[in-house]
Amino acid sequence: MTKEIYIEDIEKLFSKREKEANKGDFGKVGILGGSINYGGAIKLATMSLASLRSGCGLVKVIVPNEIVSSLTPVLLEQTLFPYEDLEDIKNSIKDLCSLAIGMGWGYNEENLSILKYILENFQGNLVIDADGLNTLANHLEMLKTSRANIVLTPHLKEFSRLTNLSIEEIEKNKIEIVKSFAKENCVILLLKGSTTIVTNGTDVYLINYGTPGMATSGSGDVLAGILAGLLGYLDYNLLSISAGAIINGLAGELAEEKNTDISMIASDTISCIPDVIKKIRNNEKNTK
Repeated sequence: MTKEIYIEDIEKLFSKREKEANKGDFGKVGILGGSINYGGAIKLATMSLASLRSGCGLVKVIVPNEIVSSLTPVLLEQTLFPYEDLEDIKNSIKDLCSLAIGMGWGYNEENLSILKYILENFQGNLVIDADGLNTLANHLEMLKTSRANIVLTPHLKEFSRLTNLSIEEIEKNKIEIVKSFAKENCVILLLKGSTTIVTNGTDVYLINYGTPGMATSGSGDVLAGILAGLLGYLDYNLLSISAGAIINGLAGELAEEKNTDISMIASDTISCIPDVIKKIRNNEKNTK
């Protein structure tokens, strides 16, 4: 089955919360990445804020010790978990509902070991993005035996690396190639683009929200943060992940209205997430 998903398809996911609710009801989320060689610190802060704006209860930002000082001034509601070695990472992820990994990471053998450990041991919802995808590219066999519920979020160039197919080859038969990859590797795959494709290898959901103004640095990080936040309290399935793409796309459209397609930046999209949640809830009222 292939179908386009709209705002009315996801409205029941965002009903009003009970008066007695507390942060523990909405999931603990981890954002793991960053390195001394890449400007990933602010990206991680941005992603963690996107997760909180999307409704999770708590966010841990898990980073190498050497970039802690650059993150501390820009974290307010989030909690900071530095790591020195794999043992620190084991302790930081053990109580998480969802985890996003790979942003601003670079590639090295240590990161491959971290990803391998997480795929073998983490049993929550796992979003792999950016350098997490590049680290994974030559080690796809790790996906098939993982204990996690995995979401991969490549853009077309990253998907080309994962598949060893050229972008031109993928474009000729995009939906079938994406479906085949997701099924073979036991993941949900979200291929970013003007039409975002989300598939578990059987069904395909298409999302057409978004704007050219989102073609700016950090937009993919915002989406990964939204997905990690939603998967802190929603079920792992195509609809929840499609909801992340819809929220990201609609928030981008609102950001472009306020800032123009030339001047908008990724953090503008995050600032519009609350307006999108209102829009989803108002849509539910209007369709009853």
